[in-house]
Amino acid sequence: MVKSEVARAWGFKGSAIVVYLSFLVFTLIVLLPVYWMVRSSLAPAADLIKVPLVYFPRPTLRNFQTLVEQVPFLQYVRNSLAYAVATTLTTLVVSYLAAYAFARIPFPHSGLLMWTLVLSMALPDVGTIVPLYRVLKNLHLLDTIAGITLVLSSTLTPFTVWVLVSFIKQVPYEIEEAAIIDGASLPRVLWHILLPVTMPGLVTMGLINFINAWNNLLYPLSFTTSPSSKTLSVAITEIFAGYSPWGKPWELIMTVGVTMTIPVVILVLFSQRAIVRGLIAGAIK
Repeated sequence: MVKSEVARAWGFKGSAIVVYLSFLVFTLIVLLPVYWMVRSSLAPAADLIKVPLVYFPRPTLRNFQTLVEQVPFLQYVRNSLAYAVATTLTTLVVSYLAAYAFARIPFPHSGLLMWTLVLSMALPDVGTIVPLYRVLKNLHLLDTIAGITLVLSSTLTPFTVWVLVSFIKQVPYEIEEAAIIDGASLPRVLWHILLPVTMPGLVTMGLINFINAWNNLLYPLSFTTSPSSKTLSVAITEIFAGYSPWGKPWELIMTVGVTMTIPVVILVLFSQRAIVRGLIAGAIK
């Protein structure tokens, strides 16, 4: 009896060790590209091609200085921020109002319209480039932040509406009904009653949409041509097309990559509690 319990304890410990080792190996594999990106961005260009490899070169900010001197780097950063923030706010406002209509206001064929929105997410982005180009040209929005914001917001809205509908349906209608009986108007109900209780879902979707817009390459690459509207993702393709005495300027490409990663990491770190609350609330029906 005692031997069987000891064997069971050792078997449990052995399984735990295997699980921890698997997580450790998985974490190392995931973090290896991150380490290589940070190392390359902080290393002199000559250290990238040294043999044997220099795993921990002397850190320098020279690559960031080179980017500022040779490309409109700060302009690209401002464009990326404007593009991501504008897309996030536009998508959230439009989706919040549309989700309330789907969740609370009965109208003919609302289910069919909702499914049409959901099915529109299956459209490949590349397949819509030509018609979107013609639309932006007719609206005189080519090569503008407003144009690519409009396009990406229309792409992200269906999924955001779909998620927010479930959040709004979880809120008891009696709360809104009591406010309406007390004389509250619809804008007051949306702003003061419904918005606070759906905030975790809005924060989660806002973060997801911000990351999508911040990393988006297809629309800025297709619809922008001047530095006044290009983003950091486009800057990577332009730098990749250049050459240095050592071949491709990988140190500059990795520097742009680090610049694009830092805001996302900060956002996730400061919003992780809201994200968890939003995901948990979205999972409960």
